Amino acid sequence: MSNEVMSKVKWVKLFREIGLDETTMKQWHREFEARYPEGHQAFLEWLQVSQDEISQIRAL
Repeated sequence: MSNEVMSKVKWVKLFREIGLDETTMKQWHREFEARYPEGHQAFLEWLQVSQDEISQIRAL
């Protein structure tokens, strides 16, 4: 396994490559937040998203 660092840009690219559009990605985040709020926070931190952007994403 590679030691390559994951980022938001890489994750969004993966989502787009499997056919997810902006609306579907927002829905994914809403479901993640509703079901697993602490996990969602940890996931966004793992992607190295800033705290300001994390707050915006979690408020979707």
